[in-house]
Amino acid sequence: MARGNYSLVTEFILIGLTDQPELQLPLFLLFLSIYVVTVVGNLGMIILIRLSSHLHTPMYYFLCSLSFIDLCQSIIITPKMLVNFVSEKNTISYPECMTQFYFFAFLGISECHMLAVMAYDRYVAICRPLLYSLMMSYQVCSLLVSGVYALGLVEATVHTIYLLRVLFCKEYAINHYFCDLVPLLNLSCSSTYVNEVIILSFGTFNIFFPMATIICSYVFIISSILKIRSTEGRSKAFSTCSSHIVAVSVFFGSLAFMYLQPSSSSSMDQGKVSSVFYTVIVPMLNPLIYSLRNKDVKIALNKVIQRRTF
Repeated sequence: MARGNYSLVTEFILIGLTDQPELQLPLFLLFLSIYVVTVVGNLGMIILIRLSSHLHTPMYYFLCSLSFIDLCQSIIITPKMLVNFVSEKNTISYPECMTQFYFFAFLGISECHMLAVMAYDRYVAICRPLLYSLMMSYQVCSLLVSGVYALGLVEATVHTIYLLRVLFCKEYAINHYFCDLVPLLNLSCSSTYVNEVIILSFGTFNIFFPMATIICSYVFIISSILKIRSTEGRSKAFSTCSSHIVAVSVFFGSLAFMYLQPSSSSSMDQGKVSSVFYTVIVPMLNPLIYSLRNKDVKIALNKVIQRRTF
């Protein structure tokens, strides 16, 4: 196709989750409620971990980082999604779209590997308790978190650089509620072969490597838990790990459905629903899962409240 047949796209239209008018207001109220809970929950978790010396351990250091990722992810995605429900035409400029995608990719990739790091931390705590302080020292934890963010930064940069090379036709309506990679590539008039190879390569690595780490960690963890004679000890260990398993299952399941299947119009519509889980639902659930099922967090919260009251 000749270069002159391409158009210079200055903005995109986000189609959103649904085009049915009767669903716009109920969905707006639903996702606004989820957004408020997400921001309050993750921000509260970060503040609580910072204020409570009782929670200054590697486990909560990683949880604080996870809450930070979820908070930023929600702020980047949900407000634009809410605008879509109350406006007739939800537009986003080309630079804003590329910026939104960059931070979404960076945070999403970081979360994949942060969950793997958290599983490894639980493995060391339960299976190597005597070496825990050595293997999970402050320097090691800082190195792991820095590595997670560095990996997300590099992969997001590669994705964005190759996305900026894509040329778009006059069709500029994105079949999504935010600037995701696959819906954007569906609008391309130029070759997207390299982009698709990168998606498959990075997607496979970012899903299967953390999943393999998590599964291996929990095989050893469960094996060690079953050797614990005390019923109370087994219950406490399972309670600590079950929260992480729930969060991981929802996050990686929805992520794999979106990025590891051939794209089509029907799969894109299903993908929009699937992506709601890892962009909206999981960031809301994480602080609830890790706080409601965690006695240490409840104790720390009570101490902080009492300290502020008295």
